[in-house]
Amino acid sequence: MEINEYLFEKLIKENHEFKKLHDQHSKLKSRVEELNKLKIMTSDQEMEKKKHQKEKLILKDRMGEIVNQHQSS
Repeated sequence: MEINEYLFEKLIKENHEFKKLHDQHSKLKSRVEELNKLKIMTSDQEMEKKKHQKEKLILKDRMGEIVNQHQSS
């Protein structure tokens, strides 16, 4: 998702939903990165990683919708 820095900062400050989605996305991203650093993952960790990756995509898609709404208005 390409978004200019000005619009991103504006949405973080003014759009509660966007900020919440961004915060959740950041937490999931950090957790996936932690899991990726493991040399060996348990099957539970693999499932957790896949679940978080799917959740990240859903959040990113919703953030993209909000950005598109603001760019077109």
